[in-house]
Amino acid sequence: MSHVRNIEGLSASQIDYELSKGARFVVFPFCISIVVMTFRRSSGVYFIRAGESAFKYNMGYIIISVLLGWWGIPWGPIFTIGSLYANLRGGKDVTQALLASMNQVDK
Repeated sequence: MSHVRNIEGLSASQIDYELSKGARFVVFPFCISIVVMTFRRSSGVYFIRAGESAFKYNMGYIIISVLLGWWGIPWGPIFTIGSLYANLRGGKDVTQALLASMNQVDK
């Protein structure tokens, strides 16, 4: 879990407690276009605590997509809209996938 942002200083039991209250692990998609090439990427994994807004984490990815995503034809506008939609909804929740992969490592 060293690659997860926003868990600095939290123990495993504190993370489990936050997850039981509704915290989640999310990634934020973004899009960058260069005329005929469009790249869809995702941020690293962020830990969003229960009741915490993801806005302060996803704003940079929203700006990147708005400024750099539209320009690729034909996929730039399509991927940009998809990225913006996902980010404005709080990012893509990867909690279950991350916990499942951690359980596989533990076995």
